[in-house]
Amino acid sequence: MPLAATGDLVTAAAEARTAVAAFNIITLEHVEAVIAGAESVAAPVVLQVSENAVKFRYGRLLPLARAAAAAAERASVPVALHLDHVQSDDLLRQASGAGFSSVMYDAARLPYEENLAATRAAADWAHAQGLWIEAELGAVGGKNGEPPLDAHAPGARTDPAEARAFVTDSGVDALAVAIGSSHAMTTRTAALDHDRLKRLTAALGVPLVLHGSSGVPDDELVAAVAGGIAKVNVGTALNIAMTGAVREFLAAHPEAVDSRKYLSVGREAMVRTVARLIRVLSA
Repeated sequence: MPLAATGDLVTAAAEARTAVAAFNIITLEHVEAVIAGAESVAAPVVLQVSENAVKFRYGRLLPLARAAAAAAERASVPVALHLDHVQSDDLLRQASGAGFSSVMYDAARLPYEENLAATRAAADWAHAQGLWIEAELGAVGGKNGEPPLDAHAPGARTDPAEARAFVTDSGVDALAVAIGSSHAMTTRTAALDHDRLKRLTAALGVPLVLHGSSGVPDDELVAAVAGGIAKVNVGTALNIAMTGAVREFLAAHPEAVDSRKYLSVGREAMVRTVARLIRVLSA
């Protein structure tokens, strides 16, 4: 089917008080696994390409984006493409010609006023191109070699009043909020600030996004969706599943040299992870 629009999927999820799962992809195996996992549970899904993934692919966006789009158009469920954690304005401006319906512009590292100004300019450009745009306020942490987030540090979590002003003044369509999760967690031990999420949901009129969801236990994810999260980003959980399966296969078959043998095992492990997490979000 034709590519879906991220904004439509997230808006529908927000109205239904559920959440759409958004998975970060790095290889074609990631793409195929995410789509197969979503098809197995008959659910829509978002494929996300991050700026870091583009850097890994020699700085070229189109090869992975076009492969993802080709696979998505053959899926039996709605699949959208989202450009994630963009800090480069040059990369941002490649989104509209590469099949993406949405971008996450990440200026959260900057002081508030600079974040606002950069995000406002990005939102104006994105909307002129017909793109839905997500931004971040607060400190989710764990990206680009950053140390693990101290989720209890002063100022780390998104302030509801500041977030309301930020959304109004920037014009973004969705906001990623810092409520206790962190990127790149390899253990599922994050404890979310549900009271803060409740206040953010009440204060804002746009869908809320949870980043760093790989480190969040199932019951916390369920509570987050009930509390107003409409888009849940997952990346590290796929890499854990793939790497673990490949390691196990190679340990049992040290003579193996055909990459299809172990990549297929890794892909199937990701399929199971995708399906399981989507079921959790639909609980």
